[in-house]
Amino acid sequence: MIHQLAQEGLFQAEIAEKVGCSTRTVRRQLALPEPTKKPCSIVGSKLDSYKTYIDQRLNENVWNTLVILQEIQEFGYDGGITTLRNYVAPKRSLRTSKATVRFETPPGKQMQHDWGEIKTELGGQKIKVYFAVNTLGSSRRFHVWGSPKIDAQHTYQSIIESFEYFNGVTQDVLVDNQKACVIHHRRDGTIEFNEGFRDLANHYGFKPKACKPRRAQTKGKTERMVGYVKKNFFVRYQSFESFEHLNNLLGEWLSSVADKRFLRQFQQTPLERFLDEKNKLKALPNYRFDTSYHEQRQVSWDSYIEVRGNRYSVPSEYCGQTIKIKINLNEEIRLFNTEGKFLACHKIQDKSLGWLTNTQHHRALRDAVERRPLKEYEELTHEA
Repeated sequence: MIHQLAQEGLFQAEIAEKVGCSTRTVRRQLALPEPTKKPCSIVGSKLDSYKTYIDQRLNENVWNTLVILQEIQEFGYDGGITTLRNYVAPKRSLRTSKATVRFETPPGKQMQHDWGEIKTELGGQKIKVYFAVNTLGSSRRFHVWGSPKIDAQHTYQSIIESFEYFNGVTQDVLVDNQKACVIHHRRDGTIEFNEGFRDLANHYGFKPKACKPRRAQTKGKTERMVGYVKKNFFVRYQSFESFEHLNNLLGEWLSSVADKRFLRQFQQTPLERFLDEKNKLKALPNYRFDTSYHEQRQVSWDSYIEVRGNRYSVPSEYCGQTIKIKINLNEEIRLFNTEGKFLACHKIQDKSLGWLTNTQHHRALRDAVERRPLKEYEELTHEA
């Protein structure tokens, strides 16, 4: 097959992609004379009774032979993975692919960020789940973090989670052109980054970088891992109790499977290559970047503020004043005065559940009403 594809004019990188081997193997095979075709008798294979199922999984875009092997073993297959790989390898040419030149970065230089999404069962319901994949450019070790959203707050949090997972920071972070990170590319070639992403970069000391428009393959290392997570992790695990459960399983899978996968181009695993890269990472800062959503609110005269359609109490001494609010990933609202003094904390709840009131916040108002002389009410009654 390698000789045939070469005769068709394909480059060695394209042949390696189609056949599913390394470019070194392609070069070695092309250096040998093309094998003479000999008639052979048809011999039965242990795989024969499972080929229909295998073809079905390939049509569903599941090409990971380790996953398929585990599945057919449950049906009684007792053969080896080599037989399975030999059956799947010629079919890989049916997959659409674009061969690109892969640029290698030195250890500690770059981390590539990307989002993936998939429909899966979480909490008993079939929903769309998002997952951030952050890949170290040199070692190919990556981190995955599941999330209900892909907004700026969750994007920044995913990068922080990865830095803490690797216990260090790369010199650059390469992102796509999502609005959480990039506002727009200027005509002079410079990039206007989102203010929050710039703050994150300044806090951790990395240089923000973005792919050119319509050139997402620039971060192909992490894009490939997005596909790997879908076709390996989400094939092994198909239901989760919560996002906490999902991320716990992701952590176990990273250490037991992803970190130990064999990289043919390096003849090493990502974990082995990381032994060199971890020493090139910059140290984490002394404290975490605050990813909370920031905004200002005007306190009403009955000592409430409105957030997402519901109302939450504020200490009564701040009636009519402007305060700051922060909403974190745990859906908590923290209140501060303009000098940064902490005032209160509320858990966000649906407006159908009613206003959220801390009785201590309105004590001064209630005491003022109780101290008002009864005569004032009598005068109002007579006037009426």
